[in-house]
Amino acid sequence: MPNTQSPSIATLNLALQGGGAHGAFTWGVLDALLEDGRFAFEGVSGTSAGAMNAACLAQGLMAGGREGARQALADFWNAVARSSPFEPNAASKSLAPAMKMMLQWTEHLSPEQLNPLDLNPLRDIIDQQIDFERLRRLSPVKLFIAATHANSGKLRIFKNHEMSVDTLLASACLPTIHRTVVIDGEPYWDGGYSANPAVFPLFYECNAADILLVLLTPLHYSETPESAQDIRLRLRELAFNSTFLREMRMFAHLREQVGESWLPKWLPLNRFEQRLQRLRFHAISADALLGALPADSKLTVDLHFFECLRDDGREHAKAWLASRGAAIGKQSTLDLAKLFY
Repeated sequence: MPNTQSPSIATLNLALQGGGAHGAFTWGVLDALLEDGRFAFEGVSGTSAGAMNAACLAQGLMAGGREGARQALADFWNAVARSSPFEPNAASKSLAPAMKMMLQWTEHLSPEQLNPLDLNPLRDIIDQQIDFERLRRLSPVKLFIAATHANSGKLRIFKNHEMSVDTLLASACLPTIHRTVVIDGEPYWDGGYSANPAVFPLFYECNAADILLVLLTPLHYSETPESAQDIRLRLRELAFNSTFLREMRMFAHLREQVGESWLPKWLPLNRFEQRLQRLRFHAISADALLGALPADSKLTVDLHFFECLRDDGREHAKAWLASRGAAIGKQSTLDLAKLFY
């Protein structure tokens, strides 16, 4: 369903990273963008928690416009908080003792052994809150949901006509915790192993030239881990972010090559080069905030924690809107070469 927008409204593409519970930060960013009202959205690429936020955004826009999208996001995160079988930690930033014990078991037991009945509250939440049959036909945005083929490592991008409970669960399937998600006979794991998120669909399949990255994994950490456990956690985070960093480095390199082309200036650029030249990147991130949280806080399921992250996301988005929102449609606010070379 095409968006009919006022000429004064700029159009954004969104790239939403995964990060478990930290995805509540993205909830806050989206809430602020929707409340602001200056932007429409054409394409939304998401991985894991980013995929959940993307689907909720599309569902809400389809059902009730901007306010519908804000409500859909709130409903999703509230439902996830209510689904936890564990009592939240008093600090609301670290895992409940029972959850920590379960994670220790994952080092020795498979998901089939830990959960023989394949109980998954997230499946029920998604199924209840998203009308997939209607979304496949009438989504007001182009969705690009990333999952990783478990037997090859290849990236699979699921698009609007493929939206289902399973596509979202596949994008968020951590194989040590959740059973492999099988779609059309093929096994899939978390999209973060192959793209977090995939940016190229927004370049190839969308008309809007502005891409806003909502980043949950810090691009730079303030400290180097020293303990064995902290080193393992950092390695996991670096692995999940490596494909994204390579993709962004590729964009930076290609844009540089177009700018330094040896061809005569009077020779017109081809369509690919023109598209690259007009591409504009922006980012909302919170390196200091999210980098300071314990790595296992990504698995924390607690409404207070979610709401704190939502509020932080709103504040970061408002600050970005105040300082750089006017640049949308005019110029990039992100130096790709500086960040990704």
